[in-house]
Amino acid sequence: MNIVFDLGAVLIEWNPRHLYRKVFDDEAKMEWFLTNVCHNEWNLEQDKGRSFDDAVAEAISRHPDWETEIKLYRDRWHEMAPHAIMGTVDILEALHKKGAPLYAVTNWNGDTFRATRNCFPFLGLFRDIVVSGDEKMLKPEPAIFNVLAKRNNISLTDSIFIDDSLKNVRGAEAVGMQGHHFVTPEGLRKDLVARNLM
Repeated sequence: MNIVFDLGAVLIEWNPRHLYRKVFDDEAKMEWFLTNVCHNEWNLEQDKGRSFDDAVAEAISRHPDWETEIKLYRDRWHEMAPHAIMGTVDILEALHKKGAPLYAVTNWNGDTFRATRNCFPFLGLFRDIVVSGDEKMLKPEPAIFNVLAKRNNISLTDSIFIDDSLKNVRGAEAVGMQGHHFVTPEGLRKDLVARNLM
């Protein structure tokens, strides 16, 4: 069984609030900014391949009064991903020791992924990582899972996909993969044991 991981919020803690809580002294103002200026849909365009320079310019054109804060999304991006989720890393390392075929499919901007990759050595345990920003497509689109299958000559029906987004898990299931909706490392470990994968 191929074991396919998402990265952000599964193996790597990611949240723009890690950065912006240092910038805003008002939680409500921060939430307004992340809802209306640098919001999830805006960030997904970077995950789909838009450059951060273009993204920053677009956001400033909408909200010029927030130029300084918008630029921080690009310039201090690494502060949004401050550490690994060690409980899941322990699972990944145990699977690797057993010889399990490990892969990843992530919605992540290609440039920031490459800039971050060396910070997390366990990413070297994967046989392949499909990065949405490089492929110009996003989960849960079927095409991104098919890239994984074709590039590595594996069967999606002999694979399980682990993601914190239920929508992405459902997308994987729609192309024949098994799915695990990640909430905690403990829950993941229990499920993998039940499936005789650990």
